[in-house]
Amino acid sequence: MLQSERLYYRELLPRDDEAMFSLDSDPEVHRYLGNNPVTNIEQSRDYIKSIRQQYQDNGIGRMAVILKETNEFIGWAGLKLEHNVNDYAQFYDVGYRFMKKYWGNGYATESALFFVDYGFNKLKLEKINACAMVEHIASRRALEKSGLKFIENFDYGEGEMCAWYEINNSN
Repeated sequence: MLQSERLYYRELLPRDDEAMFSLDSDPEVHRYLGNNPVTNIEQSRDYIKSIRQQYQDNGIGRMAVILKETNEFIGWAGLKLEHNVNDYAQFYDVGYRFMKKYWGNGYATESALFFVDYGFNKLKLEKINACAMVEHIASRRALEKSGLKFIENFDYGEGEMCAWYEINNSN
């Protein structure tokens, strides 16, 4: 199991389906994601299966975030091999998503810092990218606190403007 100061990170498991449903059925959580909240637990199960397939295919994927203090599932974070975004055929994306009651505690910054370090020092990645909707100030602030630099705004599709970030491995 991986860990930062206040958080544990582990593979998402089929048993996380109810917690993932709680996270992804909240419209507030999806406000800046450009998609709709899930409406049934089967969608959450399918999402977990797709993440588990990423572990097999790419050796990496989003991970469950567990609060050390209470051992509660509070969301997910991690690296993901992404394709065909902002004219990039392939890139490693750092991302996070947390239940609303855990917002404002610095968990996004803590997890992004952890996974940038992990990507550079364990996986030996050359560059890590991220994108956030232009209006999602809290997420953009977390990316910037994690060392990612704003590069440009781009149209994610259907007029949704996103901010593109990157950080290069200096090792």
